Amino acid sequence: MTKIPLSVVIITKNEEKNIQDCLLSVLRWVDEIIVVDDESSDNTCEIAKKYADKIIKRKMDIEGRHRNFAYSQARNVWVLSLDADERITLELKEEIIELFNKEPEFDAFTIPRRNYLGDYWVRYGGEYPAAQLRLFKKNKFKYEEVNVHPRAFLDGKCGHLQKDLIHYSWESFSDFLAKLNRQTSWEAQKWFTTGRKMSMFRAFWRTVDRFFRRYIYKKGYKDGFIGFMIAFFDSFYQLISYAKYRELKNKNHN
Repeated sequence: MTKIPLSVVIITKNEEKNIQDCLLSVLRWVDEIIVVDDESSDNTCEIAKKYADKIIKRKMDIEGRHRNFAYSQARNVWVLSLDADERITLELKEEIIELFNKEPEFDAFTIPRRNYLGDYWVRYGGEYPAAQLRLFKKNKFKYEEVNVHPRAFLDGKCGHLQKDLIHYSWESFSDFLAKLNRQTSWEAQKWFTTGRKMSMFRAFWRTVDRFFRRYIYKKGYKDGFIGFMIAFFDSFYQLISYAKYRELKNKNHN
């Protein structure tokens, strides 16, 4: 098979359970595979050496900056950005190859993402198709250099692919809560360092509003108990972030 002129860039941190399947999903049909590893303490890099063209070890300081650095290492103009818990489906692979058989008419493409909790595909509550901008010309795209939920900036036109990217979002509810704990800490730090004004009332309102939007308006109830729990946990993101933000403010005023 002729490889297409595309660099796949994968960000890792202790991903020995996931990295092999991620790499196998892009092996042999893309020109370059790069793994940028955030000082993993497990066997992530040893496994990646079997498949990747380049492994770069770099401690993540700020997520947006880390990702921008990773994309700058690609030798091709076009980059496909993946996380280790993601997989390219056969249908998406074929769609991307077909795209590169002619000159792409856009500067970037979003890809629909199929999110899983364990082995359950979460179809509602805004979790699907949940398209992500993942395929782009590296000189036309960058992330905001912040540590949580960085915004994507594209200097050009964006198209939309139709086939799915698989994302094993959470292994379990325990994994969901562990990630929520980390992300709310980063969110609180972002609010504090940027001087964002946040009140308890505003955080509470966002919590209630997010639950109803996820569970009712976006039909999270159709995913049954799992849909309820995802909406419940996710809605409290704002309130938990606010509690941690208050702690930071109090510590720095003492």
